[in-house]
Amino acid sequence: MSNIPLDVAAAEEHLMRFLSVEGVTGQEKNIGLAVCDALKKIGVPESAIRFDDVHTRIPLPTETGNLIVDIPGTRPGPRLLFSTHLDTVPLCAGAKPRREGDRIVSDGTTALGGDARTGVALLVVVAEILIKNKLPHPPITLLFTVREESGLHGARELDPANLGGAVMCINVDGQMASDLIIGAVGQENWEVEITGRASHAGVAPEKGISATMVGALALAEARRAGWFGKVVKPDGRGTSNVGIFGGKDNKPAGDATNVVTDYAYIKGEARSPESVFATKIADGYSQAFAKAKAEVTADNGDTAEVKFSQIASYPPFELGKDTPVVKRATKALKMLDIEPVFVFSNGGLDANWLDKHGVPTITIGAGQAEIHTIKEYVNLKEYEKGCRLGVLMATLED
Repeated sequence: MSNIPLDVAAAEEHLMRFLSVEGVTGQEKNIGLAVCDALKKIGVPESAIRFDDVHTRIPLPTETGNLIVDIPGTRPGPRLLFSTHLDTVPLCAGAKPRREGDRIVSDGTTALGGDARTGVALLVVVAEILIKNKLPHPPITLLFTVREESGLHGARELDPANLGGAVMCINVDGQMASDLIIGAVGQENWEVEITGRASHAGVAPEKGISATMVGALALAEARRAGWFGKVVKPDGRGTSNVGIFGGKDNKPAGDATNVVTDYAYIKGEARSPESVFATKIADGYSQAFAKAKAEVTADNGDTAEVKFSQIASYPPFELGKDTPVVKRATKALKMLDIEPVFVFSNGGLDANWLDKHGVPTITIGAGQAEIHTIKEYVNLKEYEKGCRLGVLMATLED
């Protein structure tokens, strides 16, 4: 490791700076500007730094586009892409990072934002080392995406033409430097609106159609049929969850115990290593709601209106160990005397969409731990290993 010119103190300073800048998902403007400022200070010309326009296509309010930085090569070779995401989960708002031994922690009232500010810092550190030490490297593009935490939107809406023809990508969004995430499940989202009929629950319950009961019976049926939680069938495997059961505009499904509930909204997800099976899981829920609809009737035989819809959120992917980017990462880890551990993730990553855009993507770790909780911390030893791995990935001969 000693032959990599890493200034550990400077690398940690970058990380502390970025952890202290708020930028929850959809509100990435300030952290984006902080990264721009840091890049210019290390010698990246302003002309090489730009924001794209994905925020105009993302269906949720988003302050800015993805940040894209082009670093010219100092030797010939195919272009490399390094990526991470700018945003943090809302629980990180107001984070106050502080060092505690070999960790950076929050004050215990918020999450920290190591996911993925470790990646943000690592990309800046790699650029700084390459420029300051004039290390030979091929052309490199840095990509800092927006709204990763709320649906991988920045990567999904990305125009691949903005990546300059990159042939492989190193995405930074993990914990251990030894873990190479070479694949991940795909996800299908589903939602249902149930419109029943209100009536007085004491005087004339038989005239009502309970949207709550339709929803409850449907979910019980989905579970009975094996579509809830861990799903294992002869033709596939995956997981599913019901995340929201409520009413309109984030209100409860009902507003009084003496009124038969006339509306309910339910939202869930299905995941699988195979897109077709994720769709099949969602189809299982659709069939469960259709069955429940027929079971809940008013005294005149009327049933609720059930509107079920489903849509792919992101595709699955898996890279072979002989894929050039996997071989490059494996070689770099072994140069650091670290044995690689190949991981298939049950959660979605920007890598899902970058791979779909035609850039084979491996995800590496840089110390983020206990993410999305107030116990979140950054393991500085792993962060240092991640920075060294990043420099090697940037400078290895093909």
